[in-house]
Amino acid sequence: MQIHRFRTQAHQAHELTQVLRDAVTGSGVREGALIASIPHTTAGLAVLSWPDPLGLEDVMDELRRLVPTRIDFKHQHDTPQDAAAHIQSALVGVSLSLIIHDGALQLGHSQGVFFLEFDGPRDRQIHMQIIPMQEESDG
Repeated sequence: MQIHRFRTQAHQAHELTQVLRDAVTGSGVREGALIASIPHTTAGLAVLSWPDPLGLEDVMDELRRLVPTRIDFKHQHDTPQDAAAHIQSALVGVSLSLIIHDGALQLGHSQGVFFLEFDGPRDRQIHMQIIPMQEESDG
């Protein structure tokens, strides 16, 4: 397993595409899968379109609109913002499985992998496990 550590800003999308691509390249795996996971309950992991940064802002804004910070959440471990972030994280998810083919991560031309910070700023990490595809035997 590989771990990449980074620092986020509050309520922003942080691109991790190159980090995942570098992990695949460094592994030497030609065919297989990359599983990416984050050990955080106030963040999410998603494949989004990267060419227009305003699109990333729209995603973050819409998640805050769908689950706004409010004081009537039943659970408030730290703050009402923390409770809203837990729900946003549950909606988006904290892991991705991506295909590796011919030694490259298979993403569309406008797709990127993004860490979505619903709280922050914070020190964060992503865990990556690369699984090679087993060769078929001719037997």
